[in-house]
Amino acid sequence: MSTVKSTSSLHEAPYERPAQQVLADLGADAVTGLTSAEVRERQRLYGANILRATTPTPGWQRFVAQFHDPQVYLLLAAAALSLVVFWLERAGGIPFESLIILAIVLLNAVLGFFQEDRAERALASLRKMAPAEATAIRDGEQRRLLAEELVPGDVLVLHEGDVIAADARLLQARSLHTSEASLTGESLPVLKMTEPVAHSAAIGDRVNMVFAGTMVISGNGRGVVTDTGPRTEFGKIAEMLQTAEEQTTPLQQQLKQLSKQLGIAVVVIATVVVITLLALQRGHEAHAGMEILLFGIALAVAATPEGLTAIITLVLALGVQRMARRGAIVRKLAAVETLGSTTVIASDKTGTLTRNEMTVQILMTASGRTDISGSGYAPEGDLSNSQASGLGDGHLDEVQALLLGAVLVNNAQLSKVEDRWRILGDPTEAALLTAARKAKILPQDAQKAYPRVGEITFSSERKMMSTLHTKMEAAEDRSLFTKGAPDILLQRCTHEYVAGETRILTEERRLEIERENEALTSRALRTLGVATRRLASDEAYVTDATEPHRLEVGLTFLGLVGMMDPPRPEARAAIELARAAGIRTLLITGDHPHTAIAIAHSLNITSNDRVLSGAELDRISESDLAEAVRDTSVYARVNPEHKLRIVRALQQNNEIVAMTGDGVNDAPALKAAHIGIAMGITGTDVSKQAADLILTDDNFATIVAAVEEGRIVFDNIRKCLRYLLATNLGEVLIMFLSAVILSLRETSTAATFVLPLTAAQILWINLVTDGAPALALGVDSAAPGIMRRRPRPSGEKLINFGMARSLTVVGIVMTAGTLWMFLIPSSSSSMAHNRSLAFTTLILFQLFNSLNARSDADSFFRGIFSNRWLWAAILGSLALQYFLLNTSISRLIFGVVKLSGNEWLLAAGVASCVLWVTEIKKYLVRHSTRTSGIAG
Repeated sequence: MSTVKSTSSLHEAPYERPAQQVLADLGADAVTGLTSAEVRERQRLYGANILRATTPTPGWQRFVAQFHDPQVYLLLAAAALSLVVFWLERAGGIPFESLIILAIVLLNAVLGFFQEDRAERALASLRKMAPAEATAIRDGEQRRLLAEELVPGDVLVLHEGDVIAADARLLQARSLHTSEASLTGESLPVLKMTEPVAHSAAIGDRVNMVFAGTMVISGNGRGVVTDTGPRTEFGKIAEMLQTAEEQTTPLQQQLKQLSKQLGIAVVVIATVVVITLLALQRGHEAHAGMEILLFGIALAVAATPEGLTAIITLVLALGVQRMARRGAIVRKLAAVETLGSTTVIASDKTGTLTRNEMTVQILMTASGRTDISGSGYAPEGDLSNSQASGLGDGHLDEVQALLLGAVLVNNAQLSKVEDRWRILGDPTEAALLTAARKAKILPQDAQKAYPRVGEITFSSERKMMSTLHTKMEAAEDRSLFTKGAPDILLQRCTHEYVAGETRILTEERRLEIERENEALTSRALRTLGVATRRLASDEAYVTDATEPHRLEVGLTFLGLVGMMDPPRPEARAAIELARAAGIRTLLITGDHPHTAIAIAHSLNITSNDRVLSGAELDRISESDLAEAVRDTSVYARVNPEHKLRIVRALQQNNEIVAMTGDGVNDAPALKAAHIGIAMGITGTDVSKQAADLILTDDNFATIVAAVEEGRIVFDNIRKCLRYLLATNLGEVLIMFLSAVILSLRETSTAATFVLPLTAAQILWINLVTDGAPALALGVDSAAPGIMRRRPRPSGEKLINFGMARSLTVVGIVMTAGTLWMFLIPSSSSSMAHNRSLAFTTLILFQLFNSLNARSDADSFFRGIFSNRWLWAAILGSLALQYFLLNTSISRLIFGVVKLSGNEWLLAAGVASCVLWVTEIKKYLVRHSTRTSGIAG
């Protein structure tokens, strides 16, 4: 039995070693493959060729996790204490306060429970992509196997159309091209060969390897399996996706911090107040203690914005709906706000900034340059010379001869399916067919007029492909057409086609063509040369591909073709909009550096030629990389690990990173970024499942629209906070000061100790009458110039100094007005009546304050009727309060009485003062801002 070397040596860069050495290291035989006994032993050593599955989180655990929040702890404690007091007092009826609090907690938990587990679905999608079967040689014969049965040392047999089942070192490669776009981001098929490559070669340059999950586009070959399952490049991505920590968004961090701070503040305030009240009591301490405990519960409820989490969730959900209308599907609510703080968009090239459709842009013939308009595979475009005018007869004849040759020496197919042009075969060859159609040359007509009678397939040694053709009307008239690398092809040419004539190719003209080729490649165009030759009668039937040198000589050069995967037309404008909003765009690609920098220049991503390659990334330390990403905008020849490192280096610099991508290779970085953005049309299932945002139109400009929506959402969340927390502050001050005032009165005893508001009334304010205006503020329109602002700093607080100052002013005004309404009624007034007045006045205070909350500086008169939802919410809240005061069952639950019309007017008059006090404060803010601006 053959033996395999140690695991460590097995995985040491098989691409840099000769194929025979790799076979020896693996204990494999290229002819007979592995024996059944060897397979069983290796399956025991390496396991099945499958990705590791993760155990999904049970639903009950996800539900319980929703209760792990400081606000929830506080509310549960308040509900429990309220229930204990209700039981101790042996009160009759139903413990409404406890039930209301518990209902709110349960509602928040249910909302959170329905958030989907994206990582598990991403891994499931990866497993789904794994090929089901493979062809391998075992016991000396070819067998069709389940892909999961493959082991290192198996000899794979590869044919066109195969999805490769494991990573393998090639032993044979005959015109073998594979598509590795999903792994490396490279849009062009990769020509494979068997010679060793350098140890430092990036994945895209390891041309003697084939990789699991990629596809054979053309040709055939054989390879020995080097890695299976999680050890493949595909598997490593799955491992990174599984282990990559999901980035907590700035909003999540700040809301968590706010909840913690509020929880601590509530405990401290309630404790201090309860101790103070106990100290102020002058007897009947036992009974007073029960009343003070009830007061502590009410105070805790007053200080906690119970509806905050639910309202912010709904504001984010409304933002999601607006984004969907603009072509962006949000998979995670918190991502909406995070988009507004994005400072860097790290974008994949292929399919994101470019169309992922090769397009011929320039032809070079003896008469000069021909430009071809249009992009993609749709044959829509025109031909013009360098002066943008029509082509002369001689020039047109040269172009038609060049494109005719390009159509004939071509194996691709181009067809229209449901108003969309689709290709079968090599994208480069498909681009040639599209260019020919633009010149009114129909491939099917050309192939019918010049039937193919033979082919000399492409080889990496020759870097050319040739086909032999006869003429339909003259079968004995046969010609050879050849396309390939211009520098190699020119060496085989002795003549040039010039305006319908064949002329000697002079040395001067040869050098000129070489310079033209260099000029095209410097613009990141992929170049091909096309040539032809009429065959002599004694060689017309030679089609042996092993003797191409007998035919590919004495050729007539037809011209050069320059093509590229063109930038999306909307991408440049979107990048400029992002720059105006203070957002950097980075280009991260698996392409060659010169291609990457040319695309970056065409899109105005960078003005310099600085590019960081994958090989350089392998050598650079984490600290040096964190420094390099500050001024590097282009990254080339990168693999998935590099993308992940780039994202983390940016985050180390406190950047808020949005990462775009469409391939499997992008998934780990998409998950690690603050915002992962996948393409909805060209994106793989894996990238979509790992992303936070999916673009339904694959339009880079949609990202900028999403950023604008994100900024609007953040502004509106602040408006909600400004509105909700002002009410909470007012409630706390009202409860505290009223208790102190009542305790200090000479007549205050345990028997007369009362609260201005009950816990149930506070919950009504915080959840019902507060809710609708807060939601209406959440759909407020964008502030002027919102996309001309710099991104807000990642550490900027939700509640800054200006907002804290506003909250304090509003809270004091609310407290003074509400306490006055509670304390001024005559001695004959019932406590229920006094509470009803204070209760209603506080609600009117908050409704007036909702008009203030739209801006911390602008007058509420500015655009006062622009938010119709806010006015509807104000009227709706008034109607609810009127219903509560005038319905017997609600009066029983909340302990209130009806108010007269005059009392409603009095309450409204007192509450309106919050508008005028705040207007004065806003005027002073605007005046000081203008003064400092003039002084500056």
